Amino acid sequence: MSGSNDHIGGEARRYGKATIGEAAARLRAGGLVAVPTETVYGLAADSTNAVAVAEIYRTKGRPDFNPLIVHVPDIAAARSLGRLNGLALRFAGEFWPGPLTLVVPKGKDCPVTAAVTAGLETIALRCPAHPVMRQLLEESGLYLAAPSANRSGGISPTTADHVARSLGGNAPMILDGGPCQQGIESTIVAVAGGNYRILRPGPVTQAQLEAIAGTAPLLAKTDLIEAPGQMLSHYAPSKSLRLDAETATADEYHIGFGPVPGDRNLSPDGDLAEAASQLFAALHEADASSKAGIAVAPITNNGIGIALNDRLRRAASPK
Repeated sequence: MSGSNDHIGGEARRYGKATIGEAAARLRAGGLVAVPTETVYGLAADSTNAVAVAEIYRTKGRPDFNPLIVHVPDIAAARSLGRLNGLALRFAGEFWPGPLTLVVPKGKDCPVTAAVTAGLETIALRCPAHPVMRQLLEESGLYLAAPSANRSGGISPTTADHVARSLGGNAPMILDGGPCQQGIESTIVAVAGGNYRILRPGPVTQAQLEAIAGTAPLLAKTDLIEAPGQMLSHYAPSKSLRLDAETATADEYHIGFGPVPGDRNLSPDGDLAEAASQLFAALHEADASSKAGIAVAPITNNGIGIALNDRLRRAASPK
């Protein structure tokens, strides 16, 4: 990305147009900034500033046992925070910058504040690909803790307007990079020794990981929150959500997929990547509609579809 502010405009003007330089200064001063990534918008703060990180939890209403992802510019930066073994480095070399988060042991002198890792001896690291986030990392010189920029447990934001509506009066400075390309959160993989576990499915699929590792993942533990997105109820709209719905009732907003048209179709061609990019936007639209409930058509459960169905199951779980 060039040094211009071409990516910062649109809806952001309603919240006060900000430049990368202003956002970087705010972060260095201990403030928060909502910033786009290729997955969803993140609520960023200096990961080494305990007061700033506490403000993330307060702004989102996020439970403090739920750890945060730290965003870094490159593999070298990641190695200054965590211990990346050979397998972790292979994953990073293949999928960074991009939508993969690695959970690895914290480094001996890891400077991030304890709240970022929620008391765990591991740290979640990601090198994002979005040009606005990458320029903000470069300009600020910080490693940024950044969960999704929405109220905790709610629908993840894929536009600047989603951020403003979800956080309301708590919304901080927002950098508008347009709609997020991937549309669902990163794949999270815990790496220990020569083994790995998928803690959260996402745009990087199990098949892609297996091609690099040469082995299948171990089963993820179910009794421990090790990374974001593992809580049973998450990504949830305010309305009731019904899944695998070929048809909808008169008082339901119907989100379609493939041959099921619905009120809004995630992908008429059944393209799972297109559906992923549209999922949270469709949930936001359905939640804002006049209908009392939401119904979602069946979505193919392979590849990225596994991640889509994971988000939908958590969104439909009782709060």
